[in-house]
Amino acid sequence: MGLDVRLPLGLLFVIIGALLAIFGAVSDPSIYARSLGINVNLWWGLFMLVTGAMLFGLSRRQDAAMCSSEESPEGAAIEELEQVRCLEENNEP
Repeated sequence: MGLDVRLPLGLLFVIIGALLAIFGAVSDPSIYARSLGINVNLWWGLFMLVTGAMLFGLSRRQDAAMCSSEESPEGAAIEELEQVRCLEENNEP
């Protein structure tokens, strides 16, 4: 089955991370006094953005790597080998 959760999760992280990073960049610095002046929204937004981009990239890379055996010479050779082995096993008494 071709269920791959990296694509929707990657897009979700990218969207939420971008929104959070934008909010952190344009918000008032005085609200970060309780977090020792660290802009938590900006840093977590950037982290989520990078994580989402990696998940999205990995999902796209995996789709490109999947190809049928007819398209690759290695896959065709393996299929021929398996077919010969199967025929040999069925012909033995």
